[in-house]
Amino acid sequence: MKTFRLSRLLTGAVLAGTAFLVHAQDIKIGFNSDLSASPSAIVGQSALAAMQAAVEDINKSGGVLGRKMTIVVRDDLAQPPKAIQNLIELVDNEKVAAVFGAANSGNVLAWKDLANQKKMPVIVPLATATDVTKAPPGGAPNFVFRVSLVDRDNVAGLLAYVSKNPASKKVAYMAETTGYGQGALKDMQELGPMYGIKPVAIEKFGVGDTDMTSQLNKLKAAGADTVVIWAQTLPLAQILRSMEKINYFPLAMTSWITDQQAVAQAAGPVLVEKPLFMRTRIGGDMPPEMAKLFARIKTQTSLGEPIIAQASHAYDSVQLLALAIKQAGSTDGDKIREALEDLKTPYKGLMKTYDHPFSKTNREALSPADYHWIKWKAGKTVQYSDSVTRSLTASDFKR
Repeated sequence: MKTFRLSRLLTGAVLAGTAFLVHAQDIKIGFNSDLSASPSAIVGQSALAAMQAAVEDINKSGGVLGRKMTIVVRDDLAQPPKAIQNLIELVDNEKVAAVFGAANSGNVLAWKDLANQKKMPVIVPLATATDVTKAPPGGAPNFVFRVSLVDRDNVAGLLAYVSKNPASKKVAYMAETTGYGQGALKDMQELGPMYGIKPVAIEKFGVGDTDMTSQLNKLKAAGADTVVIWAQTLPLAQILRSMEKINYFPLAMTSWITDQQAVAQAAGPVLVEKPLFMRTRIGGDMPPEMAKLFARIKTQTSLGEPIIAQASHAYDSVQLLALAIKQAGSTDGDKIREALEDLKTPYKGLMKTYDHPFSKTNREALSPADYHWIKWKAGKTVQYSDSVTRSLTASDFKR
């Protein structure tokens, strides 16, 4: 009898110790993005540095559910197959509670369905392709949320401007052949008729192309006075340089990527002032809290200065996840998803105050109301305003 009781006591002690160890384990979150291979790698590096800052702040405040958070990092090398492999490793081997990423929209689109199948919460602080947060078919739960721009809203804003701009009479579209470019081109073609816009020409180009004079000459021959362009940093700079080669400068309406220093460096200080674009950070000096984050992470990116807007998206995303885990009282995927859909605690973030940022049907924490019109001037990105931007309202952003 004594032996039996001792065995039971030992077994109980082992189980209690195991339970303590499990409880004390860190909460892992995964980051799956390009950090080295494409023009968007600096965006990935910026987000990772900001996520690390957020985790540091959360852990200093006691962690989540009494546990520390840690980040498991995977570089997807801008390759969809690698991104899928990384997602599987993060979920199946690392047992992360959530996944963040990626810089390249095509890579998120490659693995988001798998994440949904595995009931893995995903928060996207970077990729902007419209379909990233598209719900799975058949009414299955959607585990993908986003704290970033949405290409369709961004395109809608640009087309709304064009439709109300008296100088824009003949419009053309240009887009790179990546998932990022072609997703936005699809948005342009679908939204154009809603704004009464029928493009006089549509041209495509490779992300590695260095001379776009052939495409631009076709737009020039078609009489295009306005061009909506979707490109990453370096190809966008090459388009601007190609415009200079043939002395053809239509009104250039471009994506948020135009705010990156890489565009200014590659295009030069004069050409970079040509495009008009939108982004989530107001023009001019950074708000104080954003400036503090920038100072913390400034030396942590090897490909240039951090992109502060996307870094801020990433910082806020981690804080929102932490609030969801606390509310759920669990790291179970379904419970985290449900908590994000009805997040009860407002969070004063770097980009905005998030008050119920998501719902059962809404997966976008940022809306057109959070976008700002921007241009480069004298080496800085500044707030832009004219009679057209001032006339635009929320109803002009058609979906």
